[in-house]
Amino acid sequence: MKMLMIVFPGMIAVLFSLNLAVAAPSNMQDSSRHLYDRVMEEFKHRDYAAALAGFRFFLELHGQSSLAVNAQYWVGECQYRLGRYKEALKSFYHIVSYYPLSPKLTASTLKIGQIYTRLKDHEKARTMYERVVDQYPESAEAELARKALDSAPMQDGEPTPQLTGNSPPD
Repeated sequence: MKMLMIVFPGMIAVLFSLNLAVAAPSNMQDSSRHLYDRVMEEFKHRDYAAALAGFRFFLELHGQSSLAVNAQYWVGECQYRLGRYKEALKSFYHIVSYYPLSPKLTASTLKIGQIYTRLKDHEKARTMYERVVDQYPESAEAELARKALDSAPMQDGEPTPQLTGNSPPD
């Protein structure tokens, strides 16, 4: 309840600042970008709970927009940073499953590997890291995946690598 009291006023302020109730269809793209940018500011200020609520709200309002996959990625990133690894796993798998051509696919695949590492499922983590390296060898994510593969044998009882693999904001 306390979290709702913190997040809810911020979301009301975002809504009023956008004046969504009177936004004409021609302005929807502008309002979706404005909302996305406002929520991204919450994320940049490390208010992950507020950003999570904001990105979910964005997806409810603008789930068909060109920014929807980015918002879905940041939902997963917020969940990850809040320690909600199983929820984050679902969010990143959603991108892999429903947005196979997305620019966020590589980062999402890496993040799935990092989550499996945190959950100590080293076999699945290794599989995801290898997928990143094999399918996107020249990417920054592939470099992080290589470091994860090199830093630990990925077997039970072994230390887990501490990589962030943060994708830059859009």
